[in-house]
Amino acid sequence: MLKAITLFFDRLVQRYLPDAFLFAIILTIAVFLLGIGLTDSSPMQMVQFWGDGFWNLLAFAMQMSLIVVTGYVLANSPFFESVLAKLARLAKTPGKAIMLVSFVTAIACLINYGFGLVIGALFARHLIRQVPTTSYRLLVASAYGGMLVWHGGLSGSIPLTIATPGHFLEDTLGTVPITQTLLSAQNIFIVLALLITLPILNYFLLKVIEGSEKTDLRRNPNLMAATSSLENEDSTDPENDSDKTPAERLENSMLLSLIVGIMGLVFIVYHFVQNGLDLNINIVNFIFLFLGILFHKTPRRFLNSVSDAVKNAGGIIVQFPFYAGIMGMMVASGLSEEMSLWFVSISNEFTFPLFTFISAGIVNFFVPSGGGQWAVQGPIMIPAALELGVDTAKTAMAVAWGDAWTNMIQPFWTLPLLAIAGLKVKDIIGFCVIAMLWSFIPISIGLLFL
Repeated sequence: MLKAITLFFDRLVQRYLPDAFLFAIILTIAVFLLGIGLTDSSPMQMVQFWGDGFWNLLAFAMQMSLIVVTGYVLANSPFFESVLAKLARLAKTPGKAIMLVSFVTAIACLINYGFGLVIGALFARHLIRQVPTTSYRLLVASAYGGMLVWHGGLSGSIPLTIATPGHFLEDTLGTVPITQTLLSAQNIFIVLALLITLPILNYFLLKVIEGSEKTDLRRNPNLMAATSSLENEDSTDPENDSDKTPAERLENSMLLSLIVGIMGLVFIVYHFVQNGLDLNINIVNFIFLFLGILFHKTPRRFLNSVSDAVKNAGGIIVQFPFYAGIMGMMVASGLSEEMSLWFVSISNEFTFPLFTFISAGIVNFFVPSGGGQWAVQGPIMIPAALELGVDTAKTAMAVAWGDAWTNMIQPFWTLPLLAIAGLKVKDIIGFCVIAMLWSFIPISIGLLFL
């Protein structure tokens, strides 16, 4: 049965899912039409909402572009390439490779979602070189599966927001410590259940597709392109500097890289001393950037790697404004509010956390940002929870898990990972559907019974 379901979704996605950019355009048109049909917004108003929101994700798009660039640069440094290659040697068989990438990426996503996306893509590339008979598509899909747990971890935007004094719902909700959200019984159960079962699920998916998919690194140009950058040219610059101009000497100066790299490390230590384990997306990019500068040894080698890395960020730069426009239409037209209120209307005290989770999963498809989604649904779900007598901390985590749940079929978050891995969204989403369907079970149990 698992084989039939897996192959069905994989073939369906391979045949009908367009490129991620076209998917964003189709989603834009769909929200435009839904806004006209389900709200009192006119076509001109929907166009206005779309245009007004179009540039609202510029800062976030820059952050995610830097995740791709700095992660790529760090991966192609001789030191980091060696570390990942040694870790990949722990996998002696395709099954071990799949389980290892699933577990490592999930742990990384619990620390920080951006960190997890980069580590997952890089690790998958090293594992396919170590065990070339493994399905590379499933390796990358298994790595992306780690995103299922991110909102239950240290970078979860919703639990961290409501734990911060002065957040926008403080008058209604108060300040909710992470002991009631991230460290609650239901959250710990869900996280542990997914950490244990996702590697096992992906292992069975490998067994399912064996025989229907053959991977040969030597003959597959896509895999060659995805892993060719791991062939580092660690050649040293010529010892004789007599023919170099002063500018060329600066470009090849290890001293300059060392000085600025140490400055970066000093700030990183200072940041964690002052703020504790505040591993936000900016500090992750900062760490990747300055480790890349140090590990490439000279500015010239670093800049050569950056030049290659920038090519991978094109999808993010073009597509994120379209998603910002979609979010603008969803919020300004009231479409997201209409969706949320419908689920509230069919809920009772027992089912409310589950329906909140499902509604968040649907809204996430159109508003694929944890913080943005909380701004949309929080003012609706928290008053409803108070009226029904439902725990507000659990309600907030239900929204958080809904946001993480449908990330499995939302191309928005795949972009940085796929840019590094060298695959297209349709290569992995068919497998991610299975992970999404399975994860519904432990998440529902945690929200309903714990």
